Amino acid sequence: MIAHIEGQIVEKFGNAIIVDVHGVGYEITIPTPDFESVSLGETRKFFTYHSIRENAEELYGFSSLAAKKLFELLISVQGVGPKAGTAILSLAEAEEVRNAIANADSAFISKASGVGKKSAERVIVDLRDKVGIPSHYGATETTFAPAVEKSDEALDALIALGFPLKEATLALEKIDPSLPVEDRIKLALKKN
Repeated sequence: MIAHIEGQIVEKFGNAIIVDVHGVGYEITIPTPDFESVSLGETRKFFTYHSIRENAEELYGFSSLAAKKLFELLISVQGVGPKAGTAILSLAEAEEVRNAIANADSAFISKASGVGKKSAERVIVDLRDKVGIPSHYGATETTFAPAVEKSDEALDALIALGFPLKEATLALEKIDPSLPVEDRIKLALKKN
């Protein structure tokens, strides 16, 4: 299993990039917010999901571990494969998608390419209790600022320590987000 890839972005096309790692180019399909934020020539790290099917092997990449874990939850839903999971994560930043699922906003999820109303409702039913509490309430907006990464390093660290997405979100919910990452992690670990 390829857990992550770090290297120089040498090509961008469609919703895929090629990352050069010491002379080996890895083609990685990434969600739109990540695609819009990368530039040719820069060095970036992507957490990857290696999809192996009978007739294809594909890499899907994400700028944060939380986004990768959300992708893995999405593809665990019957009828949602890696392409649909990437399409859902292409709607907005991963936190906005997680929030839409937590708020049962199936109208937002169904806007993803190739995801119909029934699939969106199945995503909500299967994942609502697995993604944690909403970070805010109300309809989810489909705009995102591609130049700004909304990755939560504390959330990524808790997931790396083995916390499921829901528990990691709950552990951080009442901790001041303006605190340094290390302090937020320590406080979250003390809560559990």
